[in-house]
Amino acid sequence: MDDAELVALAQAGDVGAYEDLVRRHAAAAVRLAHAVSGSAADAEDAVQEAFVKAFHSLDRFRADAPLRPWLMRIVANEAKNRRRSSGRRARLAVVAAGRRADVAPVPEDAAVASVESRAVLAAVAGLPERDREVISYRYFAGLSEREMADALGCAPGTVKSRLARALDRLRRSAAIDALEVTDG
Repeated sequence: MDDAELVALAQAGDVGAYEDLVRRHAAAAVRLAHAVSGSAADAEDAVQEAFVKAFHSLDRFRADAPLRPWLMRIVANEAKNRRRSSGRRARLAVVAAGRRADVAPVPEDAAVASVESRAVLAAVAGLPERDREVISYRYFAGLSEREMADALGCAPGTVKSRLARALDRLRRSAAIDALEVTDG
């Protein structure tokens, strides 16, 4: 079943359908919340609270709208609230997405990747909230430009320019020239 079908069932009271939606979007939600909040514990709490809020708001969700940007916006807002309330500026520590579990990493490669990952995450953590948010939506939550526009409530062209400026600031702040940017 696709998201729209599961949402319709959940709106009709099918808790199992909502549980399927949670399972489907939980990993991206945690990555996004972690990138925004800077804390693994805050990320887990933010995701749980966001899914509860989303469940209680399902009756206001537009059936013709895509679920993922709506849900990720709730997650990002909850993570921002937790970051603000805790006053933390903790370093980001995001589990690298897409690593192959069937291949054991070479220790030297793993060490280099870990150092590089920490440097990128520290640089992202040092950016202003608006830059962290757009980079997190794209690279940690994996949203397309259209989905980002929906989540941020702006035009796709605005997303492109915000992302370009944020990546430029990231490169300058961390002297990271090897960051690859792909179109959404």
